[in-house]
Amino acid sequence: MPPAAPDFSTSISPKYIKLGYQYLVNHFLTLALIPVLISVLVKAVRLGPDELLSLWHSLHFDFIQILCSSLLAVLAATVYLMSKPHTIFLVDYACFKPPVTCRVPFATFLEHARLVLKDNPKSTEFQMRILERSGLGEETCLPPTIHFIPPTPTMEAARDEAELVIFSVMDSLFMKTGLRPKDIDILIVNCSLFSPTPSLSAMVINKYKLRSNIKSFNLSGMGCSAGLISIDLARDLLQVHPNSNAVVVSTEIITPNSYQGNERAMLLPNCLFRMGGAAILLSNRWSDMRRAKYKLVRVVRTHKGSDDKAYRCVFQEEDKEGKVGISLSKDLMAIAGEALKSNITTVGPLVLPASEQLVFLLNLIGRKIFNPKWKPYIPDFKQAFEHFCIHAGGRAVIDELQKSLQLSGEHVEASRMTLHRFGNTSSSSLWYEMGYIEAKGRMNKGDRIWQIAFGSGFKCNSAVWKCNREIKTPTDGPWADCIDRYPVYIPEVVKL
Repeated sequence: MPPAAPDFSTSISPKYIKLGYQYLVNHFLTLALIPVLISVLVKAVRLGPDELLSLWHSLHFDFIQILCSSLLAVLAATVYLMSKPHTIFLVDYACFKPPVTCRVPFATFLEHARLVLKDNPKSTEFQMRILERSGLGEETCLPPTIHFIPPTPTMEAARDEAELVIFSVMDSLFMKTGLRPKDIDILIVNCSLFSPTPSLSAMVINKYKLRSNIKSFNLSGMGCSAGLISIDLARDLLQVHPNSNAVVVSTEIITPNSYQGNERAMLLPNCLFRMGGAAILLSNRWSDMRRAKYKLVRVVRTHKGSDDKAYRCVFQEEDKEGKVGISLSKDLMAIAGEALKSNITTVGPLVLPASEQLVFLLNLIGRKIFNPKWKPYIPDFKQAFEHFCIHAGGRAVIDELQKSLQLSGEHVEASRMTLHRFGNTSSSSLWYEMGYIEAKGRMNKGDRIWQIAFGSGFKCNSAVWKCNREIKTPTDGPWADCIDRYPVYIPEVVKL
């Protein structure tokens, strides 16, 4: 009886097979060129120096040939450089740190809810259950007018909140970067739910006496993903306006959207949304290359259809009593998952290593040709990115993306801690998360960061950045006085 074949399955771990496959595919060109270079080197050694010298002398180049070749090379280089997109640098950014007087502990929030909704105790109980499972901490903040009993969400109060947040982050950005107001060529302000006249961008221009020929934009109504839409707009403008600076201000004004009714879908945002804002300085100037923190690699925008179900995931409406608020649909996570899949399909081929792209492509072809019911392959994005900044829209959002992208607890730590310390700050939450990674001293030169944001409509937008230089642990910013306490343990339910 012939001897049994050895069982290699017990001696070779699947992990090492996978690593070998990844190394082979990712370095295929290098591995293929090595035999060619060895063959050329062996051939050159066999020829000897005399034969190599005679071969060189046999090549005759006259002056006209050299001149034409040089001109052709210069022309090709000029065309290439002129057609190449401008590199967009993120010089620095600043996040808003609310004053301690705006802090809303759970006890204070629930006491106010009991007084405002005294005729409907079930609504108060509902908000308490949401807070217990929200992932928020005791230091999140709401604007001053929401602290009144009852709240007074007037237009004047909303303006006051906008000035407090936007002017604070602008002043901080000027201090950190040395930027002067007259140096700003492009200004973009995004705020989804508060869109007054004059606009918020006009308010900034008037406050800082910006140039009369500045290109200014005011974006509204696009939810928590509007921050990356603003980055995309700034990128497009910087491609056609060389030697320019662009400032993007991302915020959400809470004051006019404080809901005081009984509709549960509209009470939910009261428990999650908090004060916040960020100002980001982008540049296409090569003089900023050495001091810039990051380089923009890619911005991807995807929109989940135009059907009513997707459109009404996050929206503003009136209840039966005519009270206005933000409504969050129970279909939110399902639609967000569909939008994320579309975004992954676009981002994957652009950033993933060859080994993941190959498996992703084969899976896509198999589902299209052989069996549409095959489970879609979710690439291992941990091979493409060192850091992930997932919109801190709520605990369920972070949990779902961690599961979908197969991320570790450390990968989503910045998102969970941002939600705990600052709450859902809408479009600016991604910058608090970036600040957390820096404050922890984890950002290194060459690291790649993937920002993922969700918003109404329904949208899933993402941006890919690459760290441009070594970043020192910041001594200022919103995390400066509390980073030593983080990360903290966040239980599934906090009993109130």
